Amino acid sequence: MNILLVCAAGMSTSLLVSKMQKAAEAESKTYNIQAVSADQAKKHIEHAEVLLLGPQVRYMLPQMKKLGEERGIPVDVINSVDYGTGNGKNVLHHAESLFAKKG
Repeated sequence: MNILLVCAAGMSTSLLVSKMQKAAEAESKTYNIQAVSADQAKKHIEHAEVLLLGPQVRYMLPQMKKLGEERGIPVDVINSVDYGTGNGKNVLHHAESLFAKKG
């Protein structure tokens, strides 16, 4: 699964990406997880199967949902507590649940 995280500058979610990858590896799962800035999201959405927005760009949800719907990609906002605490496992499971609902 290809998971795209979108935040204000693309850097604040890099730690979360690392924690999500560790959680996936612990569960013997191989996912492509990357973080990009909000202005880069449109360039990278083509390769995504799930798109998650950082809480600081939640205002973009309607716009990103529309982009996602056009491509069959589920879009949601990362839980603020999980984001703030860097709970990669919870964010990973949220992405998996969105992907499962899609299919």
